[in-house]
Amino acid sequence: MAMNIDLKNLNMSDIKDQITKLADKKTLTKIGIIVGSIVLFLIIYYAILNPMVKTRKAKLDDMNLKKQETQQFISEINAMKAKIKKLKPQYQRYSTLFHSKAEVEGLYNTLSVFAGENDLVISKIEKKEIKQVTKAAALESVSKKSKKKKKRKKRKKKGDEIKKENVAYYTIPVDFEITGNFIGYIKFKRALSLSQKMLNFDKESIEVVKGDSTGAIKVKGTLTIVGLADDFF
Repeated sequence: MAMNIDLKNLNMSDIKDQITKLADKKTLTKIGIIVGSIVLFLIIYYAILNPMVKTRKAKLDDMNLKKQETQQFISEINAMKAKIKKLKPQYQRYSTLFHSKAEVEGLYNTLSVFAGENDLVISKIEKKEIKQVTKAAALESVSKKSKKKKKRKKRKKKGDEIKKENVAYYTIPVDFEITGNFIGYIKFKRALSLSQKMLNFDKESIEVVKGDSTGAIKVKGTLTIVGLADDFF
């Protein structure tokens, strides 16, 4: 059956009439339900599901990133542990050369024991100002590459504190006076050297005690002991 449609005079009412002629109400209802379902799905997806998917994706990406960072951090820790394990024997070997805080505090007793074993009498032990030696200065001293100008020590101003992490070790000068015989004093110094602790006699003057028939001597001097930074302060 041929349809004669005047396109020039076509309006919405005519279109509706033509669609009604082509399809019954049941078909139109089905089409309306399908179209409505599609529209509803799109609304739900873009309004609810899509933001949820984006949020979960962002969380998943963040979790994966943190997982990678954690694995990298664990790898760095393991590498550091390996280095520490390798350096620990060296640290233990060299750290025994330094005086602990307890050993410094018990210095008088230690010197008194060595002196008594060699028939010496200690009349004076006086600890002086503790000096800090920086890691840079320690390395410079070991390498022996510093120039004479750099060898001059700058006086530390009051309040010019060195950060603890930059300190390699501490030196503690100790003034002393000892009386006894010369052989005993030599044995006393040897006993100190055998203690395997870093100790240096910086100044030393020896004079014979006047009027003493036994040939006694009196020694005045300064010795320096070294304290490990981590343990000492």
